[in-house]
Amino acid sequence: MDIIAFGVLADERPQLEVAFADQHAVRCLELFLNPDTAPTARGYEVVSSSVNDVLDADVLAALADGGTRMIAQRSTGYNNIDLDRARELDLTVARVSSYSPYSVAEFAWSLALALNRRTVRAAGRTREFDFRLNGLMGRDFHDRTVGVMGTGKIGTAFSRIAHGFGMRLLGWDVQENSDCLALGMEYVDKDRLFGEADLISLHVPLLPATHHIVDADALGRMKSDAILINTSRGGLIDAAALVAALRDGRLDGVGLDVYEEEAGVFFVDHSLEVMTDDTLARLMTFRNVLVTSHQAYFTRDAVGQIIDTTVRNVADYLAGRTSDNVLVRPKE
Repeated sequence: MDIIAFGVLADERPQLEVAFADQHAVRCLELFLNPDTAPTARGYEVVSSSVNDVLDADVLAALADGGTRMIAQRSTGYNNIDLDRARELDLTVARVSSYSPYSVAEFAWSLALALNRRTVRAAGRTREFDFRLNGLMGRDFHDRTVGVMGTGKIGTAFSRIAHGFGMRLLGWDVQENSDCLALGMEYVDKDRLFGEADLISLHVPLLPATHHIVDADALGRMKSDAILINTSRGGLIDAAALVAALRDGRLDGVGLDVYEEEAGVFFVDHSLEVMTDDTLARLMTFRNVLVTSHQAYFTRDAVGQIIDTTVRNVADYLAGRTSDNVLVRPKE
């Protein structure tokens, strides 16, 4: 059987092709799935999608009309898929429910450390043979307070690293995690976490209840020299409110690996174009803001696990099996 995969990154393609080689032919495309590119999938029973592909009602209808029966999403998140429409069309939808939490947790810390110690600015200076230390002073994380919003697998991995730094741990989640409690974490409400933390890292999923969980009110409660890190989902932060806070001189640093309107922007070279997203362009002007392009998961380990799970999801679909990865099951 032939499979078509959209939004395949250059470093991901060899692993994806090798993983399917003994079973199926896979056509890897760098272009993203959207209403314009959906006809490309005609004749493919299985479509593998990325987190930045658009699988709304119209795209799903076009895929179903072209013979697609299964969507194999290569990510944990699936807010880009209209699951209700998929059920109506009797499409099987599966995702990768988990992969290396260390990839994201370690990257979140790389952002935090780079911001705190002004590493990017320092490296830029030394490339110009400017070896002054003016404006590069950071602070110890040891004995300071970190607020971890979301203490699942990634949040727990992040917390273990924080514990290694000797930090005081505050946590917020719908339920307490015994592994985090064993590290000495104190679970508190959001307002207290925002008010007391020197470093805040977001590790919650994007749900209606968490959309813009970091809004103008939350930003106003934070310490003026706090560092904010988001490696989870862009919609957790009200980007316009964040710009306003930064413009007022609040926050010591902001590390964003995700952005609410990243679809069509991240993973694409726009270097020869005018950036039409005014909010993103404004964020990039602040020297204490570090933006990366949804890179946190991107390690050989995590990508390998994502691909292996995708291969299993396709095999399960063909064999009529189900698993916890399946979001929409075929009708009986």
